[in-house]
Amino acid sequence: MAESARTAPVEQSPATVISIGDLRTRCSRCDIRELCLPVGLDANALRQLDDVVTTRRRVKRGEPLYRSGDAFLALYAVRVGTFKTTLLTADGREQITGYQMSGDLLGLDGIASRRHRCDAIALEDSEACVMPFERLSDVARAVSALQQSLHRFLSREIGRDQQLMLALGRLRGEERVAAFLVNLAERHRARGFAANEFVLRMTRAEIGNYLGLELETVSRLFSRLAREGLLQVDGRVVRSLDLEGLRKRAGERC
Repeated sequence: MAESARTAPVEQSPATVISIGDLRTRCSRCDIRELCLPVGLDANALRQLDDVVTTRRRVKRGEPLYRSGDAFLALYAVRVGTFKTTLLTADGREQITGYQMSGDLLGLDGIASRRHRCDAIALEDSEACVMPFERLSDVARAVSALQQSLHRFLSREIGRDQQLMLALGRLRGEERVAAFLVNLAERHRARGFAANEFVLRMTRAEIGNYLGLELETVSRLFSRLAREGLLQVDGRVVRSLDLEGLRKRAGERC
């Protein structure tokens, strides 16, 4: 999936627009369609969605898919790579509000105001399918399954926000880190990857920012979990996760 030049001019972002036609990749044949917006759509609905998603955008590590204040023109489905969404606090500090992987949607923040409210930054070289929102809305009105899928994604985002608020408000630091690792493991499993070994795309400082913890606290907690045999850490590579042990460490409130 990708972005059309008409709906998202290249000059609005340093990201590169790629023709999906050239790449011969569409929703109906996409490897992550069961994680993404097309989940549950029949062949006819997928063909209509194919007509909406005609391009995708390649974003280099550290570059924005969009910036806060940019006009809202499309939703973006992460096809390859990872992103973080960030807000600026009143005193100019960056606050990480989301971590998106393949199959996740970006851009929902702009629906109400027609302007994006946050930055979406690639944590590695990534690609996102671009769905011009007006065209997507037209198809959704005609295809009830697509409309239901959009509602499901909105609901999921609300649920994630609620879980993050719970973690920040109720969980101790060790519980937050354990819950974060369990969440990543399950998301990797859902994508067909190993659940007990993966690369952390966020730095320790970014993880701390996301979880409301100091860098030193995150590093100390990772070391403690490693000493207790719940995981092994080699730089950003985490392996040999004891998921049941981490779930218990995260507590019943996770």
